[in-house]
Amino acid sequence: MRRIWNPGVQEWFGRILIFSWIPGFLIFSASASEQVQIGSKKFTESYVLGEIAKRTLTDAGISAEHRQGMGGTIILWEALRSGQIDVYPEYTGTITQEILKRSDELTFEQIANELGKAGIGMTEPLGFNNTYALVMLRSRAGELGLHTITDLKNHPELKFGLTHEFLDRQDGWRPLAQHYQLNPQNVIGIDHALGYGALGKGSVDVKDAYSTDAKISENDLVVLEDDRQFFPQYKAVFLFRYALPTPAIEALRKLEGTIKEAKMTRLNAEAERTKNYTRAANLYFEDSSGSTRLRQGYGVASNTFGETFPHKLARWTARHLELAAFSLLLSVLVGIPLGIFASRGGAIGHAILGFAGIVQTIPSLALLALLVPLPFFGISVRTAIAALFLYGLLPIVRNTATGLQDIPRALRESAIALGLSPAARLWQIHLPMASRSILAGIKTSAVINVGTATLAALIGAGGLGEPILSGLNLNDHATILQGAIPAAILALLVQSLFDLLDRVLIPKGLRL
Repeated sequence: MRRIWNPGVQEWFGRILIFSWIPGFLIFSASASEQVQIGSKKFTESYVLGEIAKRTLTDAGISAEHRQGMGGTIILWEALRSGQIDVYPEYTGTITQEILKRSDELTFEQIANELGKAGIGMTEPLGFNNTYALVMLRSRAGELGLHTITDLKNHPELKFGLTHEFLDRQDGWRPLAQHYQLNPQNVIGIDHALGYGALGKGSVDVKDAYSTDAKISENDLVVLEDDRQFFPQYKAVFLFRYALPTPAIEALRKLEGTIKEAKMTRLNAEAERTKNYTRAANLYFEDSSGSTRLRQGYGVASNTFGETFPHKLARWTARHLELAAFSLLLSVLVGIPLGIFASRGGAIGHAILGFAGIVQTIPSLALLALLVPLPFFGISVRTAIAALFLYGLLPIVRNTATGLQDIPRALRESAIALGLSPAARLWQIHLPMASRSILAGIKTSAVINVGTATLAALIGAGGLGEPILSGLNLNDHATILQGAIPAAILALLVQSLFDLLDRVLIPKGLRL
């Protein structure tokens, strides 16, 4: 028996824990800092406004971080209210309809008073109204003689491709369809940026858009007139927590009334042309007519074009490793003991394997969404780590249980005959014999975590999912690959590292 078992094998479990824990700990420690957290939604204009807010605060000597593309309205609002972010750009119509759940028109002062009850402040309007609109290809609208939303009533055969948020909003599709008595035969949910491509290919005929969206003119689209005045005013503002330091609030207020609709459209066009939100935001500061108020008292940032790609790649990769390492550590700490219990069979064993299996069947995006509303979680790195931990449990639990169950009966009986205690049998014989199966489960979990961690960017947790989401928003394959290729390489490196660990940690007799 001793020929099979390397005396150092008792320490293999501890080594795995150390391997999983050290990178994440170092990265987590390095990333912790006191900064103003700026959030943005997952569309171009929100990204650009987030970058403008970041530059504004930075020029005022206030450290700020922009967490790009965190999702939709409710996610950003809950993150702001719970203190996980401090600032984000919003629109008065959205605040009234979606946040305050009011169907009546509120004055600006009434909106501010209602938000104040939740400890949230609001700047004065930034200077433009970005209302919702329904758009079509100009050629298609001309062919059918469509000019207004009312005209759509006579064409139920048209295919509508609407963003998922618009489909569910209080000021979105359902009340709009009821208001105009629309009953199209085909309505699908589609990503905002991908919807423009679908319009161009003829896959859909009508989509929702924002009035300041540069793609309207770029793609030769026509805005259907809101002839029954359904959509309210969507004046852009910044929402912020009252707990922010006074200098930060004062800096944000200097943006009030400085961005007109034509300028915002131009900034959006620049972002989509250059695929660089920071560069587009910097145009705001370079235009002296639009930023005179802001320049008074503040210097101009020396870095005109924002963060370099190598620095961004290092930041994305570091956060990605942090997410994967900490979640893997938790999966190992919890999964192996659960696998040991599951290996004994019975009702408890079946319940453990059943729970791990059910968690694995939940779509990863849905799992993130389920955790966000829960206390302690919300829009944070810990939510992403918790989701990845749950997602990585099944391979470790199942492989641990299988490895222990596959130990020959004769070997078990021999250990009992030697008079070893149950704990000694587990640590000195059972776990070493099952170590190869257990390590294979940990390797599978690690690879799953590295791949799935890209979804953490959907709740602003960062990682290599950031450029993927940004690329989807810009419909830019090169930007998508900036995140997809490093994530794939990282998964291959993790797999290779575990193959090496297999040689180091697994008893020589079992490898033979």
